[in-house]
Amino acid sequence: MSAESQLREAIVTVAASLFERGYTHGSTGNISVPLDDGLLVTPTGSSFGTLDPARLSKLDFEGQLLSGDKPTKETFLHQSVYRARQQAGAVIHLHATHSVALSCLPVTNPDDALPKLTAYAHMQCGCVAMVPYFKPGDAALAAAVEHKACKHWSMILAHHGPVVAGKTLTAAMHATEELEQTAKLALMLDQKNPTTLTQAQIDDLDATFPPW
Repeated sequence: MSAESQLREAIVTVAASLFERGYTHGSTGNISVPLDDGLLVTPTGSSFGTLDPARLSKLDFEGQLLSGDKPTKETFLHQSVYRARQQAGAVIHLHATHSVALSCLPVTNPDDALPKLTAYAHMQCGCVAMVPYFKPGDAALAAAVEHKACKHWSMILAHHGPVVAGKTLTAAMHATEELEQTAKLALMLDQKNPTTLTQAQIDDLDATFPPW
């Protein structure tokens, strides 16, 4: 099996796992993985639960469709992240319930929008950025995502959902799941004045487990 075929199968496997466990629903969400000769991305209007590896959209470096079905209309989000983070090996965008709920609430610091509730959330997601709201398809969103992605591999689009990059597809999946579960915890603890990690504890984590 070729490297591209393996990546196609991996995308389908990850997508099905996320769908079956309720991290996405209907035809929402998209996944991409860069190739030596372009980009693989999930098709528009497709469900994570029923993807066909042979019908994934393959694009060239200019974004032109080479094979497969029509790509997701949110391909530009993925391209923006790859421009900012050239070491990224995958990008996952979901409309995960708790992350979306959190994206509808005000945040004190848009460059650190997720409370530091657990060590693993910081290790997996870093400082999660909140990207301002843009209407679907707005070209200005691409610039906003690229700007944030220079310093953040985990982002939440206001009133929309998370966009997470990883050095590998598995890493992106794990970080996406951690973000969603931490968003759930944050909502559960809202107005309960939870104890969060101190800056010294965060610095110690960064020294022990250097952030991406």
